[in-house]
Amino acid sequence: MEPIEKGNSMSELPNCPKCDSEYTYEVGLLLTCPECAHEWSKSEVSATEAVRVWKDANGNILQDGDSVTVIKDLKVKGSSSAIKGGTKVKNIRLIEGDHDIDCRIDGFGAMQLKSEFVRKV
Repeated sequence: MEPIEKGNSMSELPNCPKCDSEYTYEVGLLLTCPECAHEWSKSEVSATEAVRVWKDANGNILQDGDSVTVIKDLKVKGSSSAIKGGTKVKNIRLIEGDHDIDCRIDGFGAMQLKSEFVRKV
């Protein structure tokens, strides 16, 4: 067995490219996913990290310019009103970060949403 280096945590390892599991681990020169049993080399990681896929609450792939529907009421910081579930948002723009959809909502203006709270139309 190889000694575990101090500071080497699971969070430093990439997610599985097949099922996106965060519980990957190293076995020799390979990375392994315990959920789908996929194995890949560390050299494949750099190629898969360059491609990011955004998915809605149902698992549909989102793209720039898509229209989406908000699936639940969302509170808006600094406002007494909320975005109601069923609100349609047109022409979204995908960005990096926690709130990964940049859009404009009628009655609220420019806003960022999380992709987990929308459904592709």
